[in-house]
Amino acid sequence: MFPRSSTFPHKHGQTRPNIVFTQRLLPHAFSQQQRIDSHLNLTNTNFRSQPLNIFPLIPTYQWKPAPDISLTSPNGSRTKNRKRKSDGHSQEDLKRQRFSSPHPYEQPGKTSRFSPARHGEQGPTRVSVSGACSPARSPMHSAGTSKSVGCVPSLREDSCQNANSSLPPSQIKDKLSQQILELFHACEQQTEDLERKESCRAQLQRDIQRLFPCARVFLAGSSLNGFGSRSSDADLCLVVQDGPVNQRTDAVYILSLVQKLLYKLSYIERPQLIRAKVPILKFRDRISGVEFDLNVNNVVGIRNTFLLRTYAYIEKRVRPIILVIKKWASHHRINDASRGTLSSYTLVLMVLHYLQTLPEPVIPCLQKDYPECFSPVMDIQLVPDGPKNIPPFVSKNQSSLGDLLLGFLKYYATVFRWDKNVISVREAKAVPKPNCWEWKDKFICVEEPFDGSNTARAVHEKMKFDAIKAQFTESWQVLQVRKDLNYILPIREARPKR
Repeated sequence: MFPRSSTFPHKHGQTRPNIVFTQRLLPHAFSQQQRIDSHLNLTNTNFRSQPLNIFPLIPTYQWKPAPDISLTSPNGSRTKNRKRKSDGHSQEDLKRQRFSSPHPYEQPGKTSRFSPARHGEQGPTRVSVSGACSPARSPMHSAGTSKSVGCVPSLREDSCQNANSSLPPSQIKDKLSQQILELFHACEQQTEDLERKESCRAQLQRDIQRLFPCARVFLAGSSLNGFGSRSSDADLCLVVQDGPVNQRTDAVYILSLVQKLLYKLSYIERPQLIRAKVPILKFRDRISGVEFDLNVNNVVGIRNTFLLRTYAYIEKRVRPIILVIKKWASHHRINDASRGTLSSYTLVLMVLHYLQTLPEPVIPCLQKDYPECFSPVMDIQLVPDGPKNIPPFVSKNQSSLGDLLLGFLKYYATVFRWDKNVISVREAKAVPKPNCWEWKDKFICVEEPFDGSNTARAVHEKMKFDAIKAQFTESWQVLQVRKDLNYILPIREARPKR
């Protein structure tokens, strides 16, 4: 959509007449008044009547009704989804992320025409959390809202009340298991934490729509996937078109425009553009203190958020074990992709892979058992609804949390062949390393479940790789003797500061 041509100048010093630029991007179906409105919007977006060389018109996102999917469970039974009635404006058509409108998973109106922002229109002032969450405005608290029948709590529900409230005694029988569960409950993200992130997301979307009227901002990552802690940052995805965006050029240019906007917003501080394989704009919300990372059209992050969310709630031991392992890795400084070690996403995939490959698996392979729920081509607005009817997984493996933590450390310390294999959650096994440039010379290979890339590509120095392996080995050896979490992760330090 954004070709490298005279209509898309990547150099900030390049200028062209704004009316000509705007008209070259306008579909012929738009009226003359809409053309005028869009030009006025273009010249007004920097709030000082100085035109910006931007592309203000993004094709409206075409919402498609949810298909009538028949889900096949691993035992062969099929469950038929009921079609929902829709008049194009129903609040019940799609699950929302959280609380306030405009919402990124909300169904657009029936019209497919874009209505540009009028000259002089300003976004609303920052909405407080309490206002955003009021029952009168919140689709999450609408009367008569039905709960999902599967294992994954609806985004309307309080996830803190849906998981790990009643683990069987056999799974927390020992001191180590009890320490893991207690630390998890102390550190897991609370409802109010998510509300603060959602409040900022909703206001930010309104402000960004002054630049790109049809753009939408999605909350993703650990804030929604079930593995977030009270101190977790928030990942945001700015979707400007239905299709990929060139991350080296177009995404950087879009983020640079958004960065200029953020400098003018009173509730945002320290916007910083990070040029990486997937460039991000880092900033802080002054009101909540939450740090945000914003990317452009990296929609695979939205898809894997809801895949991981399903794994998080399909078995009650998954969330505690993963959160504690993330805390352990952070304590030992091997959980920072910017410093050449493991990203949190890679760590989560490593734990899921281990739980899938035990002789008696703790979790299933969702992409094999329910491929229609996690299709890589599913309309992005339907992704949250995809796994809503997946039932809980009943595992024959009743290992305690402590035994699973020990097993995880042992697996990567002594069993897994780093030089030969790729970790694949999509296949639920270790697959042979391909003989291609992306994989063959990499120290750690972890397959992204949707796009097939290596999520551990940041580990590109042998010294860092050796440090990661050594930490797995040392922690396993200490823990199997001591059986006390404090010896590998001081619990008092790991708890959130009050």
